[in-house]
Amino acid sequence: MKRITAIAAAALLAAGAAACSGGGASTGTGPATGAAAQPGQAAAGFQEQHKGGTLRLLAKAGDGTLDPHINYSNGNWQIFQALYDGLVSFRKTGGERSYDIVPDLAQELPQVSADGTTYTFTLRKGVAFSTGAPVTADDVVASFERIFRVSGPTSGTFYAGIVGAADCVKKPAGCTLDQGVVADAAAGTVTIKLVAPDPEFLQKLALPHAAVLPKDTPAKDQGTSPIPGTGPYQVVSYDPNKQMKLVRNPHFKEWSRDAQPQGYPDEIDYAYGLTPEAAVTAVQNGQADWIFDPLPADRLTEIGTQYAQQAHVNALAAFWYIPVNVNLAPFDKPEAREALQWAFDKNAMVKMFGGANVAQPACTILPPAFPGHADFCDFPRQDLAKAKDLVQKSGTAGQEVSVVVADDEVSKQIGEYVRSSLEQIGYQAKLKVISTNIHFTYIQNTRNKVQLSVSQWYADYPAASNFLNVLLSCASFREGSDASINISGYCDKDMDARMAAAMKLGQTDQAGADRQWGEIDRELMKRGPIVPLFNPKQIDFVSRNVGNYQFHAQFHALLDQLWVK
Repeated sequence: MKRITAIAAAALLAAGAAACSGGGASTGTGPATGAAAQPGQAAAGFQEQHKGGTLRLLAKAGDGTLDPHINYSNGNWQIFQALYDGLVSFRKTGGERSYDIVPDLAQELPQVSADGTTYTFTLRKGVAFSTGAPVTADDVVASFERIFRVSGPTSGTFYAGIVGAADCVKKPAGCTLDQGVVADAAAGTVTIKLVAPDPEFLQKLALPHAAVLPKDTPAKDQGTSPIPGTGPYQVVSYDPNKQMKLVRNPHFKEWSRDAQPQGYPDEIDYAYGLTPEAAVTAVQNGQADWIFDPLPADRLTEIGTQYAQQAHVNALAAFWYIPVNVNLAPFDKPEAREALQWAFDKNAMVKMFGGANVAQPACTILPPAFPGHADFCDFPRQDLAKAKDLVQKSGTAGQEVSVVVADDEVSKQIGEYVRSSLEQIGYQAKLKVISTNIHFTYIQNTRNKVQLSVSQWYADYPAASNFLNVLLSCASFREGSDASINISGYCDKDMDARMAAAMKLGQTDQAGADRQWGEIDRELMKRGPIVPLFNPKQIDFVSRNVGNYQFHAQFHALLDQLWVK
């Protein structure tokens, strides 16, 4: 899925962090805790005694646009859970049940035609946007058309199966889906028609890219301007260099605790600008409640011993990787791309990240234990001699190469290691460090001519297509766009056809489809548009002033469900 900025710390595990939540819900510590949900189980209802207070979040910088149809980053997707809704949602709870699909703005899961191509949703009555305007079927239709009009990063993959979407992908301006998304205002229904069955369609509808917005929302990136939503909070100000402030949506009434529970804090303040060192100190002192950015390596032992009850460690379906631009020299040469697969000591990168207990070297694009993962390792270890020989064979030795990384400490350290390794195999390499706030969009845009970068990806939902099809299909590559999630620029029609066949097979034979995905993964590794580095876990470090910590498999910490002292 979206980019993730996180660090996992071996020191915490070595110290026996008692708050390790392992993917389920766990109680917080300190006076505000009280009784929390059991692991993997939502609370029976809203607990009024824990309502109130201000939740204080910290990050080095904002995480891009506030527009949910465009943003594809973990930082703001966490926040969007409390701002926006779609027709359906992932269940808002910790643990394995967080991947369950539940009705959200729809009053029940849709009626699906026998051939699996038509979904009919009946809208809930009485749901309003933060402006007070009621949600209507026309808003739903306009929102789906807007996904294409703004060239959302997944419009050509997740939603391209809607009837009429193919034309909208080619010509986004003025997109109409009058045959694919049909409203019946009198009946209060919306019918979505697909060109072919898609067993992942409801999961795609549960993501922020399918959020329902007011029908008059402009068809361009709204940037720092808040868009009215239907969730329990609304954004009243956003400066990605200073602060985001959320307050309660006065028109919100809880219609489904599973889909969109009422939030506990009265206000959520997300402050930007502190260094990670200062942020850790602020949480330790109770001046802030949670940190988004990587934890500094020199503070890990301290956190893992003195503050173990406040550190929550969770596994992720994710990887750190190097997108390799296959359309720019020198990596338009297959031999040069293969050289990269041999160039790096991934165990060294794991140490930079925090240690072998909380990250492991990656041999494949699909993470271990993930649907479609095949247990192969065609590039098992660093081999600088082989890499250098391949560079020579490619005829690219001595060429200039730039590596673009975000300005957090972990990314910079890994970036410097990548730069040094490139020098050792025969390139003139330099490191370009840019703000976290713009890094993800910058490396996507072909106008910036990024040869190599360090990025991260974790699953939108548990399906192999969410890595391979989203990151490496032709439909995900858009020249000149900040929302071109195929950062490598890799487009191969034959591979697209193989991925389409695997998705189709998944409708009737998931085991067979998973075998095909494993074969596709192996072939893509040979072609080298991506260099997987390692698979991480995540640590959430919280203050003593909060309780009811729950880790959502999809969106991570459920921030608006934290209790604030």
